[in-house]
Amino acid sequence: MPTALITGASRGLGLELARQYCADGWRVIATARSPDAAPELQALDQQYPSLHVHALDVADFAAIDALARALKGQPIDVLLNNAGVFGPKAKAENDPRQEFGHMDYDMWAGLFRTNAMAPMKMAEAFVDNVAASTQKKIVTITSSVGSITQANGRTIAYRTSKSAANMLMRNLSFDLKPRGIITAAFCPGWVKTRMGGDAAPLEAPDAMESLRRVIDDLTPDTSGQFWLYDGEIIPW
Repeated sequence: MPTALITGASRGLGLELARQYCADGWRVIATARSPDAAPELQALDQQYPSLHVHALDVADFAAIDALARALKGQPIDVLLNNAGVFGPKAKAENDPRQEFGHMDYDMWAGLFRTNAMAPMKMAEAFVDNVAASTQKKIVTITSSVGSITQANGRTIAYRTSKSAANMLMRNLSFDLKPRGIITAAFCPGWVKTRMGGDAAPLEAPDAMESLRRVIDDLTPDTSGQFWLYDGEIIPW
């Protein structure tokens, strides 16, 4: 039975990924900052004995180390860094703190810690688990707005944190190649979630099913690429 570790699984994309992997017979380790306040994750936990839920705030690096100690020796086929934060929204929330001229630098540092530094910490903490597995994959959910080629301004804190996450996965593809580990960065598309909003054109089940197919097809030759959920390569 293959194993996936999914961060940020309390709702949205992480919850859907956990649901689909469980339904396909995987063992799933799902983390959330407050599992007791995540009724959908709790219901999924009741439905699938193969689901194991752990409390984890990925911005707490000591907590990541503690979870790694608890899971020591357990192979993880897919380490899926899904947890992330968007930050203040100038239009939707009338909060310009990540726009030029209004930047909140403490907020920006917080976004970097969660969106870019935490995936690095997860990789360091669980590299032995991944290397001991059959599939040996580390995947981070980023965003197409982290593409430098496609940049068009605004939401600077979020965009730069996702660019950093993309660069991280690219570099890890080289650093972890000797251990047979494959890495990838994924844009999940604009999906109807609390973050994506009701105007988003994609439904989470369809988008995550497509994304999982691309993860399944990852090979050492494609390691370090930046993918759209449907298998299209995104320009850096």
